[in-house]
Amino acid sequence: QVQLVESGGGLVQAGGSLRLSCAASGRTFSSSIMGWFRQAPGKEREFAAAISWSGGVTNYADSVKGRFTISRDNAKNTAALQMNSLQPEDTAVYYCNLKVPITRDDYWGQGTQVTVSS
Repeated sequence: QVQLVESGGGLVQAGGSLRLSCAASGRTFSSSIMGWFRQAPGKEREFAAAISWSGGVTNYADSVKGRFTISRDNAKNTAALQMNSLQPEDTAVYYCNLKVPITRDDYWGQGTQVTVSS
């Protein structure tokens, strides 16, 4: 069983930056895809960014492209989301997600609140 522990959320002013971290414990597969999703109050959870564990191929939602950067440290089983030029529209609970296609498993972190003030 893989467990995800998130950290780094908080309150920041518009234009500021935050760095979210997700630490994975347990078995890690090279085929894993680590992603970040976010959910604002009253809205559906939406995709933000993802990275393949082995190749480091990234994918971003248009809403965060150019401002957010996802990265991973395979040796430490961690993934990070560097969030720059934050805007109030980025306010949401951010969730770390790990998908393991080979086992069809899907894991989620507990979520961390990001609040951007104008």
